Amino acid sequence: MKHEHVDTAPQRAFILFRSGHKFNLLDPTPDSWTDEDLAYNLARIPRWAGATKWKRPLSVAQHSLLVLRIVEMQQQLTAREALRELGHDGSEALLGWDPTGPLKPHLGGAFLALDEKLQGLIDVRYRLPKWTTETYRLHKAADKLAAASEAFHVVGWSREELRDTLGIIVPPLSIDPLTAPDPSFEPWEPWPASVAESMFLDRLYGLLDAARCEEAHAACDASASMPHHT
Repeated sequence: MKHEHVDTAPQRAFILFRSGHKFNLLDPTPDSWTDEDLAYNLARIPRWAGATKWKRPLSVAQHSLLVLRIVEMQQQLTAREALRELGHDGSEALLGWDPTGPLKPHLGGAFLALDEKLQGLIDVRYRLPKWTTETYRLHKAADKLAAASEAFHVVGWSREELRDTLGIIVPPLSIDPLTAPDPSFEPWEPWPASVAESMFLDRLYGLLDAARCEEAHAACDASASMPHHT
């Protein structure tokens, strides 16, 4: 007798954030975390599977700030565009980890779909503008440059290994674009989690405030350009 398979897996996968918010990975909503939750998690999720030649691994929060800074050095951004750069790996705060890039295609379509869905929630929550072909090209170039620089300065791969083992052909930066939050930190040194959290959150708050100001000015300008009837 042939039996049909019945999926008995629970349709829930809850995370309890530091704020006390409950987040269901299988039924996520964009109001299920706080800004502080986002910064806290990203500051404690390591890049490069935790590999480092320093005392501590590099956090996704510090990486996000680096990518934003690289793009800012190349072009002027609106506040929402800058938020898009800062939050480009925001889904990892909700997933709880940062799988290395070459591994992602091997994790299957279900994982990739979930990652995309969670990143979409970040986009909705922070009202991030959609990528254009040109802005996405510039973003990916900055992300690859950050990765090359991290692999060399943080993890310890040689330039030859970057090319031959990792397939990274972009030469790493020499000078760290990020200003160290403490003079005792060396260039490219991964920051303690509490420092990375604070730096990320400060930038997030500043950009959210700037976005509100830009949008208020735009609304005022639009109102001023409308005909008024007496």
